Amino acid sequence: MGKINGCLKCLFIFFNVLYAVLGCVLIFLMAKATSFSNQMSMVGGPSLGWGWVFAIAVFGVAGLGIYAGCSENSIALKIFAGFMGVGMIIMLICGIVVVVARNKAKEQLDSTSSEVVKPYLKEPSIGGMLEQIQTIGQCCGVVSSDDWEDNIPSSCDCRSASRGAYQPFTAYAPGCKAKPQGVSGPDQIYKQTCGDFIFSWFNFFLQIVMGFFFGLAVTAVMGLLVSLLMIHQVRRHETREASIAMKGY
Repeated sequence: MGKINGCLKCLFIFFNVLYAVLGCVLIFLMAKATSFSNQMSMVGGPSLGWGWVFAIAVFGVAGLGIYAGCSENSIALKIFAGFMGVGMIIMLICGIVVVVARNKAKEQLDSTSSEVVKPYLKEPSIGGMLEQIQTIGQCCGVVSSDDWEDNIPSSCDCRSASRGAYQPFTAYAPGCKAKPQGVSGPDQIYKQTCGDFIFSWFNFFLQIVMGFFFGLAVTAVMGLLVSLLMIHQVRRHETREASIAMKGY
């Protein structure tokens, strides 16, 4: 007879197997992303080092959990419980950091003026990228149409066929307005700015990341509680065996 309840043991091992698979997927994605790491570093992108640490940690802790559940080893279970407690704290901190970063990005976007954006739009690569976003998002300018100064591009043209079209993951439907006087370009331009459109997609991505971190925090709490229960069952079983051995002696 095992030291731990059979159903609890199977459930514990099953979820650790799922997280081991998740760790393998994360390691695979990090390996694919490594090919772009040099390009990301050149433009000041984030390092992939922490991503590798996170992926390997998920796989390693899941492997430890599988071993601890199968062997019913109290020391391995205690180590696993410790990792779960630390992981819960780290995941909560990461989730809070993402929330703070989202709010900070929104504040910076709201406080940005056209005078700040205009020099960037003079760069052909950035200007061309914004024109593509304007066509897809049915918007005009980052802050306003004044970002383009006296020459509003054709990508700001608000055609009647696109009026009222809903954009997924955004809280607005594009509308049209007359172009400012004294500038060249389409007579009717999009009323919505691209800053709001870009932030809506950025916010959608961050919500997924927040859900991921907070979801891992919840599962870490569950893993901690289950591992503590399993430790209690192992300890009780060992105490019972010790008492029986003492009586036999």
